[in-house]
Amino acid sequence: MINRVNERRRGARDRRLEASAAHTAATQTLAARETEVRAGEHAADQREGVADQREGAADQREGAADQREETANLRQEAADLREEVADLREEAAKAEEALSLLNAAHMREANERLIVATIHAQTMTEAAEQATAQMAYVAKHDFLTGLPNRSLLSDRLEQAIALARRHGKRLALMYLDLDHFKHINDSLGHAVGDELLQSAAKRLQACVRHSDTVSRQGGDEFVVLLSEVEAAQDAAHSAEKLLKTMAEPHLIGGHRLHVTLSIGISIYPDDGKDSDTMVRNADTAMYHAKNKGRNNYQRFTPDMNARAVARQSVEMALRRALEQREFVLHYQPKVNLETGAITGAEALVRLQQADRSLVGPTEFVSIAEDCGLILPLGKWVLREACRQTAAWLQAGLDVGQIAVNISAQEFHNKDFLAGVRAILNDTGLDPRHLELEVTESGLMQDTEPTMGLLHALNDLGVQIAVDDFGTGYSSLSYLRRFPIDTLKIDQSFVKDMDGNADEAIISAIIAMGKSLNLRVVAEGIETPQQLAFLKTQHCAEGQGYIFSQPVAAKDFAVLLAGERP
Repeated sequence: MINRVNERRRGARDRRLEASAAHTAATQTLAARETEVRAGEHAADQREGVADQREGAADQREGAADQREETANLRQEAADLREEVADLREEAAKAEEALSLLNAAHMREANERLIVATIHAQTMTEAAEQATAQMAYVAKHDFLTGLPNRSLLSDRLEQAIALARRHGKRLALMYLDLDHFKHINDSLGHAVGDELLQSAAKRLQACVRHSDTVSRQGGDEFVVLLSEVEAAQDAAHSAEKLLKTMAEPHLIGGHRLHVTLSIGISIYPDDGKDSDTMVRNADTAMYHAKNKGRNNYQRFTPDMNARAVARQSVEMALRRALEQREFVLHYQPKVNLETGAITGAEALVRLQQADRSLVGPTEFVSIAEDCGLILPLGKWVLREACRQTAAWLQAGLDVGQIAVNISAQEFHNKDFLAGVRAILNDTGLDPRHLELEVTESGLMQDTEPTMGLLHALNDLGVQIAVDDFGTGYSSLSYLRRFPIDTLKIDQSFVKDMDGNADEAIISAIIAMGKSLNLRVVAEGIETPQQLAFLKTQHCAEGQGYIFSQPVAAKDFAVLLAGERP
């Protein structure tokens, strides 16, 4: 047993020894292998190092090549830069040359602009000076005629007065107004009126000295300043020259226009010692000339101021009367001289004052014409006469024809025909009962428009009478051309009938009227002798105090009623 144990022990020991030997051998083998491995690794490392060296050398060679290439590139870039610099220098030289040329061109252009600007500035300065002068001229002159205006006249008048006072001289101021100028504006239009004013201005200038002043005050009013006169008679001679020159016909737009002047004269220092007084007194004298029948001159006198105040009072009364309807119509019968029968009447306006007294038309009609009230006044007269006549006819009173005086201003007003139509329509009066009386001068202001208006009235059925016949134009050809129905012999011929010239004129008018198939009516018959003569001449009709004064409407109706069979 022990032997088996020992044997097992020896066997175990032997196995341990074998194992140890095997381990040692393995360890040695492993070490040898490790050595081999290390040697291989070292060799590999060496080979790798060699390879790395070779790769490093290759990299160095490649780097050197890159450096050489980079150096070559730098050299090329340097060459390119040198070329660019050369190009830039060349361009800079060219730019400098171009800039030099451009500067020279700019300098020339700037100089040219400076010259142009200088010339323009000079032109603008001259234009501004011219505009200033033109404005100063316009401020002192009338735009239509080019004459000095009110402002410049005032300056010159004050200077002339100062000079006359210093040297003990006289000067004259003439205030002028074109007679009936408004008729031309109303009938022919303002364009023709403006041309007539220009024509009048040229004629006025041609009649005075260069040292004198012709001024337009406005409208149809002019003022002439005679800067130095020896006596008042010098101004009278100048006024006569102006009247004669202005009376020559004006050829305007195919029209032959006749214009007269009304002239008022004031003398320094007799009629005023300052400019305002001189102008005011000359204006007052001019209105006095108008009241004297126009186409004349009047020198100022102190009593004219009283008449001017009275005239202003009449104008105020007219305006109030139109507003408050203080006018009335009276009717004067027209009579058949053979039978004594009433054939019609003439409507005559009266101004009724606060005390019920009446003012006749001779006291206010001319003032109404001057202050522009004749149109509304005439329209009222025509309407009232037509209304009253229609009322008489409706009452069975055979009134015949009612005659209404028409002023030249009314007749040539552009709305006159339309106004007549409207009044006839409104009042219902048959036009055959209406007769319009127009003066010769009113008919002859412009023949062509007058011809058309007369034919239009004739077509309506309205009768036309020439009032104050024999006192107007010497040419009677219009009697053949115009559609006229009646001639009224002016009462001045009847009143002054003395068996000589006036009777001859009356006989001639009656004979002419008959030859032209016109009715002839004599005005102002007051005595049996006048009536007897007119009957011997076979004058058809007449009116005057021998038959009846103008009477109120109710009294005329009584006269008409007395005519009934």
